[in-house]
Amino acid sequence: MAKAIALIVSALCILAIADFAHAHGEYHVQGQIYCDTCRVQFATRIADPIEGAAVRLECRKRDGSENVTYSVEGVTDVEGLYHLPVEGEHENEICEVILVKSPREDCSEQMDDFNRARVVCSSNSGIDNAGQVRYANALGFMIKEALPGCKQVLDELGFFPLHE
Repeated sequence: MAKAIALIVSALCILAIADFAHAHGEYHVQGQIYCDTCRVQFATRIADPIEGAAVRLECRKRDGSENVTYSVEGVTDVEGLYHLPVEGEHENEICEVILVKSPREDCSEQMDDFNRARVVCSSNSGIDNAGQVRYANALGFMIKEALPGCKQVLDELGFFPLHE
């Protein structure tokens, strides 16, 4: 009987260690890249997803240095979605998804303050680790000139024109 209990306890310990090892450092970062067709620096209902946009995930130490400790690049699919694998634990690092390049010549201008999105790539952050997916805020490029339908879209959102 004592041997059976010892065997069960040993098995539980091994499973707990295996689960702990698996839970740390295996993530996927997901997000979307869009074309801001109204030049308002946020997504509207007439924003277009950008297929083939290049993005990069970079992690660096929190000490203010620019030394990149982890980097991986990816490309968006037809819906403008990207999926970036993250290896390792980045608890004491700042990780950001950064816009790299738009494949569309008519929609390639980066937004001043919205060209990167911060994501947490650590299991010790209070975030539920089910699935190990981290979602980044949507990022976008701006079109050269706003589309004619933008006035109606902005009216629907309650925005008032600054100039008539």
